[in-house]
Amino acid sequence: MSTVTVVVPTVVRPSLRTLLLALAAAEGPAPRRVIVVDDRPRPAPLDLPDLPFPCEVMRSHGRGPAAARNVGWRAADTEWAAFLDDDVIPSSTWLADLEADLAPLGDDDAASQGRIEVPLPGDRRATDAERGTAALAESRWITADMAYRREVLQAVSGFDERFTRAFREDSDLALRVVDAGWRLGLGARLSRHPARDRGFLASVRDQIGNADNALMRAKHGYTWRQRAGERPARFLSHLATTALGTAAALGALRGRRWAPAAAAAWGVQTARFAANRMAPGPRTPAELADMALSSALIPPVATFWSAVGALRHRPAPRPDAVLFDRDDTLIADGPYLSDAEKVRPMPGAEIAMRRLRAAQVLVGVVTNQSGIAKGLITHAELSEVNRRVDELLGPFGVWKVCPHTAEDGCRCRKPAPGMIAAAAAKLGARPEQCVMIGDTGADVTAALAAGARAILVPTDATRPSETAMARRRATVAADLCEAVNLALGDIA
Repeated sequence: MSTVTVVVPTVVRPSLRTLLLALAAAEGPAPRRVIVVDDRPRPAPLDLPDLPFPCEVMRSHGRGPAAARNVGWRAADTEWAAFLDDDVIPSSTWLADLEADLAPLGDDDAASQGRIEVPLPGDRRATDAERGTAALAESRWITADMAYRREVLQAVSGFDERFTRAFREDSDLALRVVDAGWRLGLGARLSRHPARDRGFLASVRDQIGNADNALMRAKHGYTWRQRAGERPARFLSHLATTALGTAAALGALRGRRWAPAAAAAWGVQTARFAANRMAPGPRTPAELADMALSSALIPPVATFWSAVGALRHRPAPRPDAVLFDRDDTLIADGPYLSDAEKVRPMPGAEIAMRRLRAAQVLVGVVTNQSGIAKGLITHAELSEVNRRVDELLGPFGVWKVCPHTAEDGCRCRKPAPGMIAAAAAKLGARPEQCVMIGDTGADVTAALAAGARAILVPTDATRPSETAMARRRATVAADLCEAVNLALGDIA
């Protein structure tokens, strides 16, 4: 498939070789290439099998699966990036099924999710860990087997690398994509995910994921679980159990008469939690011991990591408005552009504006147009060019244009803050709650002088000194889509 690159993030488990051999044996057109992203902190050479398609190894140096996937899709040059975890086994017809899944998708379809099968033991009941793995078969939007359009990943700046574990990064990405107006579909292809023993008290170690849940709340609000198809959280129950246990311990130390009652209530809560977890399992001595001890430890550990996440990840306020420079930011610059037919949006401009409108953020344009004062362009020609920009990328809530030259000493021409303050007032926004996105140091200086945030998107015409200043005093983005995602707080 010349339109697909397969991306496999890995910490180089033995299952990686099994995955690659299964992919090589699968029926269907070969992918353009496979990119294996080695996420070990200290990568060593990989011994990969001979494959019937190009396979490249890249490295993400232990930054987690979100960062590893970003390394992979950004290196791809195909329409689709198909993600596979290194512990899944694609079916014998996976490549053909992937092609069939992608073929009918339209421009509004961002992704196709494969189906995950988790085989469980046939001669006994599943353990708690095995049931946890089996839940993948019912999960929405997991990237164990997920193909995304590359332009969609570009539009939302890919995975949020603050999710450093294999937990929630896929749901976060999917919610951002859905919020931007795209659809996510379910395909027919199948991958198998073997259940594996994760060791004693693995469920306690998993509670670190509560910090990631706090990041999800900060980014998507308290309804994120329902939107992502997740089960209700047990946080309130864990908090109550932890409070009872703490009260019982402190009461006993201080000789309080109510301490035994608190201890009894803690015991009832803990026993009920343990019994619910033991009931569906194999009830072997090892499993019962794990469930009993972990049920006592999970509530305080979950509460601790929830508190850590809440302190670490606070909701980023959405801007009241995002203001843009025009030339070389929204549209390609031309010397005193006067012909509306020559207006060409900058790469990613349409998608960036789509993101802002989906987020219901006000938008405006503030632009220096000294060609008016110099007699190189008329007011009528300028109006036609701006009207064409509105047609292609708008409508914009406000246009502010400075027709003066630098020698005129006006208060509106950037780097003066006049136009930004006036645009904010016109939109009913506070300058300090606005973001200015442009390609020059004047855009950054004007924004900061007005009290607004500034994001620089450098072009070939941007001076290195302007970029260096923006790195010190503001923010620098690789492209317009990344700038918008930074403005919205969707990425850090």
